[in-house]
Amino acid sequence: MLKHLELTNVGPADTALEFGTRLNLITGDNGLGKSFLLDIAWWAMTRKWPAEVNPKLTAGKIALPTDKRKKAEIGFSFTGVSKTKANVIAFEPRLQSWNIPRGRPANPGLVFYAMADGSFAVWDPARNYWKTRADDALDRPPAYVFSPKEVWDGLQREDGSWLCNGLIRDWASWQKEKGRALDYLVAVLASLSPSSAERLQPGGLTRISLDDVRDMPTLRMPYGQDVAVVHASSGMRRIISLAYFLVWCWEEHLKAKELLGEEPETKTTFLIDEVESHIHPRWQRTVVPALMQVMAKLTTSAKVQLIAVTHSPLIMASVEPQFDDQQDTWWDLDLVRHQGNSTPTVAFSNRRFVRLGDVSRWLVSEAFDLGSARSLEAEDVLEQASQILSEEVIDHAKARALDVKLRTLLGDTDPFWIRWRFVGEKQGWLR
Repeated sequence: MLKHLELTNVGPADTALEFGTRLNLITGDNGLGKSFLLDIAWWAMTRKWPAEVNPKLTAGKIALPTDKRKKAEIGFSFTGVSKTKANVIAFEPRLQSWNIPRGRPANPGLVFYAMADGSFAVWDPARNYWKTRADDALDRPPAYVFSPKEVWDGLQREDGSWLCNGLIRDWASWQKEKGRALDYLVAVLASLSPSSAERLQPGGLTRISLDDVRDMPTLRMPYGQDVAVVHASSGMRRIISLAYFLVWCWEEHLKAKELLGEEPETKTTFLIDEVESHIHPRWQRTVVPALMQVMAKLTTSAKVQLIAVTHSPLIMASVEPQFDDQQDTWWDLDLVRHQGNSTPTVAFSNRRFVRLGDVSRWLVSEAFDLGSARSLEAEDVLEQASQILSEEVIDHAKARALDVKLRTLLGDTDPFWIRWRFVGEKQGWLR
């Protein structure tokens, strides 16, 4: 499990981050380096950039120095299966690569990475780790990295051999076999569902085309129809691809451990970018608590660390009942302007998690920094109206004009009306 990252001349700003052992939330505006942090977290534990393993990816590229004339370093530590591993890796300009020590890597346990575009990656100690130092002689994948299409259709080596059959073929096969993998899939889908009334569950197998001979899995929809998984909504495809990927990784891990004569891993790290991507607000309220518990559906001895990037106030509100300062952290990235300097800088802040109890309060919190939970137009007019209410002598004509605007922008029950109408009726410019 990842303990810390320290970046020098890499990314938007030099920083050092300490991670909690269980839940870690990362917030901040677009372009400040949240996804970049997940890429580095993955690299720190696996020694490979996602796009280095699978060039089909459009993200997950190698990190480069911010200033090419200065030394760049990435420091990190994680708790391995046997001991804590700490490193400081420097960038080698002439090789255009990070100077990773040769030899076998440390073992951080299972590492899953769900990228925002639907790509997935896994590092499995049973299949990507070796105990001999003769690593050059081993033809073992350094990790399994899937483009969005490969998650569904399968992952092949360059020589044409298959590393993974993909969601469509595996799901159909599991359903026909009615074995352990199907039981896992049903359990994980149920865990990731927003409610018992909207439970994701497999329907019957079908065909979708005369020209496609594959048996196509379906989802049993709440309204009774079976819908082919390729025709499901974007939100459902996001969830079922995550469920499939977790089950496939765990099933393959168990098979590999059985061949090795070893016990399954207990430590798992989830890296999830834009965890709320595509899903309805009802699902946003349940997805993080579900992910924190999902490994319990696969094994009773799991120790899970979740590092999740989010832009959703519902995600932040949803973890209020679970957040524990002793084992969880919240990192927030902000653009900070300094007096006398026209160029702002990126600041990484370890925020104290305060339970706000309401999603609209999260919108105006340090996580999202909005002036209000209203539209920009409403926010502007409210600022003008508040200014008028603070004046000793109120211009009645101006107040009436603002009242007309407010009626087109605010709801009938907006709390601002109480003060506005009280002052207006008292001073006579509202009748």
